[in-house]
Amino acid sequence: MATEAYNGGGWIATKLEWLINWGRKRSPWPLPYGTACCGIEMMCALAAGYDMARFGAERPSFSPRQADVLIQAGTITLKMAPVFKKIYDQMAEPKCVISMGACACTGGVFRTYSTLQGIDKLVPVDIYIPGCPPRPEALLQALLMFIEKTEKSHPIIHKKYSDLLVGT
Repeated sequence: MATEAYNGGGWIATKLEWLINWGRKRSPWPLPYGTACCGIEMMCALAAGYDMARFGAERPSFSPRQADVLIQAGTITLKMAPVFKKIYDQMAEPKCVISMGACACTGGVFRTYSTLQGIDKLVPVDIYIPGCPPRPEALLQALLMFIEKTEKSHPIIHKKYSDLLVGT
């Protein structure tokens, strides 16, 4: 049997992917990592006024192994960078990173030797939310973008392992 790339075929695999995506899009578990004033806006989005729970994100996960979405809100110092990278590495695939605020996106007003000038220098970022601090509505929009991305994903076979499949 030849090794072929996964093309999403097969009735059972397609239905199973649909079921997994249905569950993931209705219950995204965010991992909040607030280090600056953007963390206050993130808490506001979780509260009753904006009610992030209506999109299924009512349970912030403080364990990286159970989280789907890492929300970085604020500055990352160079001393904090290895810890942040370790938290990212502990998250299960598929995972999403939201960079919230000017400090997380570009370093913001903290252009010094000791701060990371954007977390995309450390981990791949899926969604950027600009602003200082961004409004809670912007975080809700980013969450909706994650949910839309989840609907189109293929969680059964990760692209990193697609070359290991044996063709049928």
